[in-house]
Formats: sequence, C-alpha cells, structure tokens
Amino acid sequence: MKRYIFVTGGVVSSLGKGIISASIGKLLQARGYSITIQKFDPYINIDPGTLNPYEHGECYVTEDGMETDLDLGHYERFTGIRATQNNSITTGRIYKTVIDKERHGDYLGKTIQVVPHITDEIKRRMLREDDVDFVISEIGGTIGDIESAPFLEAIRQLKWELGNRALSVHLTYVPYLKVANELKTKPTQHSVKEMQGMGIQPDVLILRTEKHLSDSIRSKVASFCNVDIDCVIQSEDMPSIYEVPVNMQHQGLDTAILQKFGMPIGEVSDMKTWNYFLQLQHSAQKTVTVGLVGKYDLQDAYKSIRESLCLAGTYNHVRVKITFINSENITEENAEAKLSDADGLLICPGFGKRGIEGKIVAAKYAREHNIPVFGICLGMQIMVIEFARNVLNFHDANSTEMDENTSHNVIDLMEEQKNISNKGGTMRLGKYDCKLLAGSRVADIYGSLRISERHRHRYEFNNEYKAEYENNGMRCVGINPESNLVEIVEIPEHRWFVGTQFHPEYSGTVLHPHPLFMSFIKEISKE
Repeated sequence: MKRYIFVTGGVVSSLGKGIISASIGKLLQARGYSITIQKFDPYINIDPGTLNPYEHGECYVTEDGMETDLDLGHYERFTGIRATQNNSITTGRIYKTVIDKERHGDYLGKTIQVVPHITDEIKRRMLREDDVDFVISEIGGTIGDIESAPFLEAIRQLKWELGNRALSVHLTYVPYLKVANELKTKPTQHSVKEMQGMGIQPDVLILRTEKHLSDSIRSKVASFCNVDIDCVIQSEDMPSIYEVPVNMQHQGLDTAILQKFGMPIGEVSDMKTWNYFLQLQHSAQKTVTVGLVGKYDLQDAYKSIRESLCLAGTYNHVRVKITFINSENITEENAEAKLSDADGLLICPGFGKRGIEGKIVAAKYAREHNIPVFGICLGMQIMVIEFARNVLNFHDANSTEMDENTSHNVIDLMEEQKNISNKGGTMRLGKYDCKLLAGSRVADIYGSLRISERHRHRYEFNNEYKAEYENNGMRCVGINPESNLVEIVEIPEHRWFVGTQFHPEYSGTVLHPHPLFMSFIKEISKE
C-alpha cells in the first residue's frame, strides 16, 4: 500500500528541503523500498524554463523534456530515479489544467474555486499512479507564503483522508545568536504553530542548524511542538551535501518515518556503496582547478555542472576546486592572467550575447595552449565559432542568435524553429539519440557507439560547414541519427577538446558519475 510523505519548510527559504527530500528517498531505498519524489513550486510560471538563472538557479531538464526546478537534479543524483514531467508541478500548471477543464465543460457549469477545484487537482497529482512504496512531495517556498496556501490545504485534506498512510516532515531553522551565545527555538515553534493553524500537525521535525543541538534543546522543541523526541532530527552543516543522508540515518530519521507508518524497519542494504563514495571524498589529497567560464556569477546557476565535476573528482581521487571566471571580463589582453591558473576549462551553457566574446577568447586560449577544455551546449557552439574565426579564417563567423547578419552562420536555427515566437518549451528538449564515430575519443569514453543524452537549446551546428571543419582538424564525432544534426565535436590532436550540444551534467548520479566528466577530470589530474 502506497505511503505519502510531505516535506515543507518554515522560517526562511533555502534551508535545503530538496536535499532532505532526496536524503529521505535514498534512506528508504536503502531499506528496500521503492520511491518517487516530486516538487510542487508555488510560482505561477508554467515551468522554470523562462526564469532568470539569477533568481532561480539552473533549469534542470528531465528525459522527457520537462524544464524543472534544480531540486530534481538532487533527486536524480541521490536516488538514481529518472524524473519526468509528472515530478515537477507549478501553480501555473495546476491553474492551466483547471482552466482548460473548465473551458472544455468538465465542471458542468459549476463556479470554479480554489477549494475544492484547485486543491482537488493538487491532490490528484500528489497521489500519483506510480507503482511505488513511497511518494515524497516537496512543497516549495515557506509556511505563510500566500502562494503556498492551496498546497498546504491539499496536504491537510490528504492527511485526514489517508490517515496513517500520510506523514508530514517539516524543516525549520534554529538560529544561533552569537552575541548571546544561544540557539533560539522560537522561530521553529512559531513555524509549527503556523502549520497547526492550517490544520497540519508535523510528524517529523528537521532542525536546520549551524551549531550542534543538545538533547535538551531537542526535548524542548518536541515538547512545545507536540512531536516525539525521536522524530526531532537536527541537520547540521556538512562538509558535503552527500553526507546528509548518512547523518540523517545515524539519527534514525528513516527508522522514525517507518515506525510512524507502522512498517517493518528491515535491514539497511545498499548504503555500503554510498559510504565508499564518502570515504573516497575524504581520502582525496590532490587538488585540481577547473575554470568555469560563464556569465552567471551564482553557484546554483551551474549546479549540475558543479556537482558532476565534484563527483568525477571523487572517483578520480582528487578534490576539484571550481573557480568561476566571468566571461564578460575576459579579453585577448588579460586571457593569460585570467585563465592560466586553471588545470582545465569548462565553457558553460547559456543564452544571449552577453559575455560571448569572452567565452570565444577562452576557447581560443585553451585550443592554442593545449589546455583540456569541455564545452557544453552554448559552450560547444562557442568552440565552433572560435575555430571558424581563427582556423577557417571566417572572421565574422557567429551564431545567428548573436548576429543575424553574419555572413558565416556556423551556428543557426533549425528551419522548424525560425517562425516560433514563444520562448517557453519550444526548444529541442529532453533525451535524443546520438551515434558516435568509431575510433573517436568520445566513443572510447562512452565505450559505445550509440548514446542518449538530454538537450535544451534552439540553435544548431550548420551542416553546410561540416566538411570545412573536418578538413581542418575539428571532427564532428556525434550525430543525431534521425535529423543528422551534429551533437559532439572534438579535436583529436588536442590534449582534451570536446564540445557537446547536449547537457551531460543532467545524467550522472552519485553512484554512476558521467563518463565525459570522468574523462575530463582524469585528463587534468595527470602529472
């Protein structure tokens, strides 16, 4: 019989509900249970695809082409599940579904209201039809947000309807006041009272803290919030987010959840490989530096890339130091000073012309100085543009995204994209097949001639120039078998020069890091 876990947050945002949700999922998997995790975001956008990365971090793409919140990346990396469009729901999608039904006449002339029509649609999506033991639903935002109210009302109703098959996990902040040398539980108490005022009694409290909480503090929280002491778990700052599941396990979070559901605890079966990964993280002595060349000076804007680099570093027995290099500040004159300290460069994805010329300078510097360089999506296009300008001598070469009037449109729109005016959800999105050239570097890396990877882009390599590239040293080694579009370029004579039109950072997990990142870090780790 399926059980439901609802994860909410209080006091402040950015406490790590996504990490906690992923950790709960991982621990339940370790007990032998099957899980799925979904994110409910209160904003009215249909999806995060058109949101500014400065506001929302990276946009994560599922295999079926849904643009989602970055927390779905945590879900997949921690648990190995493959999320779909059904794992990411926004207020915008909920309202659109209800309005479409109303226009279709499904409500037979009834007055459409938040309760019951919006909450019923939320409940329908929370209940899901997956054949799993647990459905974990994370609610974005914090308690008290106007936007979150319909989701919390849906949880209240489901807790009443499902009885002991539903459980509420509430994450709150316990601040430390340095001047008073005290940890304060009042914000947590107020957050729980807010929940109780909405008709929801949390079953498990996770206390986010920068200082270790004594048993007396946990006991105080349990007493004032009507929660069993065994269900008050502290979440201290960890050296790595991947230590959170183990920390939660040591405190008995998975045991507490299963006991609340009246389910057998069982044996922990597969945390051995997770603990081995953590041992590798702790034992790494050597440090390598990767220069992240991009324009979004925000850690979460390239979250999956950062995590993929660090995971690959762990399995290559090195620590990866990631240095962000703002491409807007890179010029021919300062390239040496900006780029020479990096053991390898990764040219980041993105949209728009801001910072493009600096990325082109970085690609040129890496190519000419034989520095390992990895280009992803726009990063690959930058490599192509740079090669056209400085090797093929097409000095005005560009993407038509940046210059519609270029006479050498080496990157251009597909014909079917040229008349599209809407921005949201109109790109090449999701997983596509790619055929690799036998004997190429990437074929050796993958150990296969056929792969599938996720995309999120609108512009493509212009095949009219393909022969000129290949005759001058840049090979098109990955081709989509259906559309004949170029997916991967490499320079065989270069130490490590690979550009991918797809996003490999979406595919790696903690226990199965992506082979391209593994190869890249392995190369820059060589003495």
